[in-house]
Amino acid sequence: MLRKLLCQGLAALALTLCASAEVLAQFSLQGQVRTRSEYRNGLGTLSPQDADPAFFTSQRTRLTFGYKWDRVLFQTAVQDVRVWGQDASSISNADGNKLMLHEAWADVTLANVADTTFKFRLIDNLNLKIGRQELVYDDVRLLGNLDWLQQARRHDAVVLKAQHRGWQVDLGGAFNQNTDAFGVVGTGYAPGNTAAYLMGSRGGLVEIPVGFIPTAGKGGAPRLSNAPSTNGLNQQYKSMQFLYVARKFGQTKLSALLFKDDFGKYALDSVGNATAGYVYGRNYRSPAREKGVNSRFTYGLMMVKTMGNASGLKAVLTLAGYLQSGKNRDGRDLNAYHYTAGVSFQKGKFSFGPGIDYLSGNEAVGGGAAAVSTSTTDNRFDPLYGTPHKFWGFMDYFYVGTGSPVGGLNNPWFKVKYTAKDLSVGLDYHYFALARPQSTRANEGPNPGAALNNYLGSEVDLLVNYQLNKFTNLEFGYSFMRATSSLEYSKLGTLDRANLSPTWAYLMINIRPDFFFTKPVAIKN
Repeated sequence: MLRKLLCQGLAALALTLCASAEVLAQFSLQGQVRTRSEYRNGLGTLSPQDADPAFFTSQRTRLTFGYKWDRVLFQTAVQDVRVWGQDASSISNADGNKLMLHEAWADVTLANVADTTFKFRLIDNLNLKIGRQELVYDDVRLLGNLDWLQQARRHDAVVLKAQHRGWQVDLGGAFNQNTDAFGVVGTGYAPGNTAAYLMGSRGGLVEIPVGFIPTAGKGGAPRLSNAPSTNGLNQQYKSMQFLYVARKFGQTKLSALLFKDDFGKYALDSVGNATAGYVYGRNYRSPAREKGVNSRFTYGLMMVKTMGNASGLKAVLTLAGYLQSGKNRDGRDLNAYHYTAGVSFQKGKFSFGPGIDYLSGNEAVGGGAAAVSTSTTDNRFDPLYGTPHKFWGFMDYFYVGTGSPVGGLNNPWFKVKYTAKDLSVGLDYHYFALARPQSTRANEGPNPGAALNNYLGSEVDLLVNYQLNKFTNLEFGYSFMRATSSLEYSKLGTLDRANLSPTWAYLMINIRPDFFFTKPVAIKN
């Protein structure tokens, strides 16, 4: 850790000195992104009979700083080496604060019609982007960088990006592994960050092997509050492939997304011994598990149409619909959908407008993590790897790290915003309701077995942004909610134990300097 921080300090010093024209010594700054995909079936050591081959992609990212003087030569290199998928796409608060590599990618131009040195000229622009990168598409509803979360979101992936006569076509993919260690066979993949040791059922420490996700520990109590799920709950796909196509026709943009993510199959298992006790969970490398993956398909269209002009009344209409099919993470048949519709009117410095988001869910009995769907088909839509904070209330009750009701979400909303040169003020109202019925268990609540009221509550969000200077932004937010017992039960599984009038406020100072920015200097005549 100390060595990395020292190298980073030296790098910052080198960059500062390089910006000065008066420095006589010669500095150099070089970078490298190197990926290597390997198929291993006995490399380094013999594999067991009938063992599955291993496949993974590793990446080295290196920054090399050099100093040259007539009597002194100095060079230091900072590098990060990891396996694609070794970290989840976004760590949770339970993982703690970590020094990490958020992005490390290279973008190679394969064709450019404006450059006559390229022999391939059938496409206006063709690029290959490879390495750890953000995937940001449309309004970041399904694929986004989750910038609000301090940990943010990124993917170890390769994306082929093409542009031709106004069309944008992106084709991407990823294949994740936990390790590239010798002797590890097969491609079983544990979709999360786990501890090396946990307390077993008898109080001793149990070593957690690669490919094992603990779900219960001492006394059978839940071990992970963020058990593998999707979106903000630390779930990572085994592999994924996507196709994104977009085209703008005048003031209308149309886009289509096809996203396939694959989740490894697992067997319920335990690790430990009679002395330390046992830890129970999902073993993604167990010989008893079924081979292959559960594949989920998400596909749909989005239209954004701008009407009017900036000098008069301007309106922006957004319509989108997405379907999910295939299998969910646990192998159940999946049939879910999500649609959104909204319009924003803008006149001068003010903008306002209504909208609705609908995410399908399951009819269920029970609440919280113990809720059980009454259908054999999973109808719960998962908004993939986007930025939930932007859409379903700033208090993050839905589709983030704290989970979301099994019954889905019906969310009509209304937003108002004032935007000046250095100041913006926004006020949002959200009405939250279950999309599908959910009822209490036969032995719970004052009315056992009764259906919940679909109304979950209302939330009001105030957001104030002030640009203090070119590099410094101040952001203040205040939110309050009037929740119902339906929200408490559907999310927590309890009744009359929670505060139904939560509030939240924050002040964020965002300083983002550009070290090579030079302030224009007026020339006197």
